[in-house]
Amino acid sequence: MNDFLKYTLASLLGVVLAGILSVVMSLLVLAGVAASGESEVTIRENSILMLNLDGELAERAENIPFSKFLSNGIETYGLDDILNSIRKAKENDHIRGIYLQPKSFSASFASLEAIRRALLDFKESGKFVVAYADHYTQGMYYLASVADKLIANPQGSIYWHGMAGQVIYFKNLLEKLGVEMQVFKVGTYKSAVEPFIATEMSDANREQITAYLTSIWNQLCADISVSRSIPVDSLNALAEAMQDVQPAESYVNTGLVDTLLYKDGVRDYLKQLTDSDEDQSLRTVSVSEMKNVRRNVPKDKSGNVLAVYYAFGEIVDEPSQYAAFEKNIVLENTIKDLRALRDDESIKAVVLRVNSPGGSAYASEQIWNEVVKLKEKKPVVVSMGDYAASGGYYISCAADAIVAEATTLTGSIGIFGTFPCAEKLLHDKLGLHVSVVKTHKFADLGDYTHAMNNDERELLQGYINRGYELFTRRCAEGRNMDIDSLRQIAEGRVWTGTTAKKLGLVDEIGGLEKALEIAAEKAAMESYSVVDYPENETNWLQLLDERKTDYINGSLKQLLGDHAECFWYLKNIGSMSRVQARLPFVIALH
Repeated sequence: MNDFLKYTLASLLGVVLAGILSVVMSLLVLAGVAASGESEVTIRENSILMLNLDGELAERAENIPFSKFLSNGIETYGLDDILNSIRKAKENDHIRGIYLQPKSFSASFASLEAIRRALLDFKESGKFVVAYADHYTQGMYYLASVADKLIANPQGSIYWHGMAGQVIYFKNLLEKLGVEMQVFKVGTYKSAVEPFIATEMSDANREQITAYLTSIWNQLCADISVSRSIPVDSLNALAEAMQDVQPAESYVNTGLVDTLLYKDGVRDYLKQLTDSDEDQSLRTVSVSEMKNVRRNVPKDKSGNVLAVYYAFGEIVDEPSQYAAFEKNIVLENTIKDLRALRDDESIKAVVLRVNSPGGSAYASEQIWNEVVKLKEKKPVVVSMGDYAASGGYYISCAADAIVAEATTLTGSIGIFGTFPCAEKLLHDKLGLHVSVVKTHKFADLGDYTHAMNNDERELLQGYINRGYELFTRRCAEGRNMDIDSLRQIAEGRVWTGTTAKKLGLVDEIGGLEKALEIAAEKAAMESYSVVDYPENETNWLQLLDERKTDYINGSLKQLLGDHAECFWYLKNIGSMSRVQARLPFVIALH
């Protein structure tokens, strides 16, 4: 018996040790493959940078090993990677041009503005930009309109029909469930709470959505008009005629495209541009490969560092349980990072890259305080991405200067609080009854089992009012505006970057490069190195859970499309901070 136990335990130990050794060896192999994948890429002569835009765009790419192999087919591009690739392609003598091939690409117009501007800058080198798509969405056509040669498929289409926005209302659904949302807010235009208490759009919300959609559309038309030499009035007439279903030949006649070619014809045309033989394959370089191409610029030796700190996602008090695939501005992490930037003497200035619809009002105030302290030691310039609204504007307003894209959505200076009441669900639907014992009048304030009385409502509305007063005061002080003037453009109203500049909420229209230029000037730096923060380390831990999270996230986006964000909002509403400074939820139909 003893021998049996001895040999059994020895066998088990051998299996365990073999398993551990196997895991270690597998990790070493994975690390080796990853390291080899990060080796420097050399560009061959007569190459083309291929911008095969098919997937979705994120503010910043993550360094997750083998994400392409573990994904469900939806590729995520970092805006930073695309812009850097275009910049490197301009500098590299072996790259002759860019082939832009947009497909199903999910990106907001502010990000597309940044890519479009980079393509225009690329063209100044004398190199070509060629665009081809089977079907151009409005956003992709806006991007492709900068091309020297804009090509459509003979049986393809251009979606050009104007813009629309829609809001989904949940009030009747909640009533059927026996749930009432008790809402407290300040701001006529603060419409983020409307879906819970109304069944249709308020006049104020319709006014602001109409205004910012019109502003975005006008910007698109103005830019396309310059690139394609088509009058704005003509572009509007074409949209009114619904180009989506027009024959492709009409696109040539109206000037929307230069020519019609099948894909093999496009390939032959690119071979001509690169002086390639007919039987020779095109030499293309992808965005992922360009990440490992060395830039043709001398290394800065000044020791000066200009930091770009990326703050994107919702502003939250604590990490979400879905943090693996929801990238948020987490209070504790952000404060820690900003303090480190403040204490680092080598960092002479900071560009705060904000792409956020807002979130927790409490967290926004704490981050605002850290930005103020950072500003006391070195210049801080904000670069706004797709959104920098409500809480996103809160954390931006104290900066020395604010730069936004023309189509950035910003402002939305207002706050609200939501408290669900499930009394009817519990009593009428489930047959549950609740009795309460309390020592003080407001001991159970906010409890979901019963509706609030007038005293409780008055107390909470006063709390929200004080929060709004603080928010507007922070904005007025940060922008050196009279408080009454600031409140006239607050009220929770959303503005585009173009309008926000006219109102004094932002200083300049432009992208990250403009913000870097301003920050360097304020820090009196002629030479410097740009370093991104937080450091984008290879995330091996996330790799272990990547298959599950990427599959769930990607599947939801494939199933729900633009409505996926709405789903996650409802999913997380129970864990959100009760007082929110966030952008109204609107689905823009491009």
